[in-house]
Amino acid sequence: MDLARTFGLALVAFVSIATVACAAPTEEDAEEATSSAQAQTTGPAFYADGTLYRTVGTPTDLSTTGAPAKSFDIIWAFRGAQAYNVSTVAPGDRDYNGGRWMVHGVSFPHGYAAALAAHDANGSGDFDSDEEVAAAMQAGDIVDAGVLRAFVCPVIKLPASQR
Repeated sequence: MDLARTFGLALVAFVSIATVACAAPTEEDAEEATSSAQAQTTGPAFYADGTLYRTVGTPTDLSTTGAPAKSFDIIWAFRGAQAYNVSTVAPGDRDYNGGRWMVHGVSFPHGYAAALAAHDANGSGDFDSDEEVAAAMQAGDIVDAGVLRAFVCPVIKLPASQR
């Protein structure tokens, strides 16, 4: 077996054993994901500026490191209210922290449908940008329910054929 093939198989085995999905979990998923060692590259996971991204999981948990909040980017976890979560940045953005994420849960005091009706600026049918989330928060239609998890997780822009 040649060296390149051996390396490739070793890499696949490592990824298969050492990774977990990190697509902005619910509170229950956060506990399970930190103890799981199943490999996953997710399908669509979250929006950044209206574009869908998928994730590649790592078994990291940065929740207890004491790192400053500014060293993380935020993923707003909709906890089932819509199919995809929303991040504050994406790879290539000037302020992107390289895949260090702090997942914040959100709640809807007046209901998801009312928040969406008032703040879906582009008529997409869901929240798909940090600007829409920020506007809803400023109006009190979305409330930050706090940090669910902090971790490192690379993200990959979905090809147009998978959006």
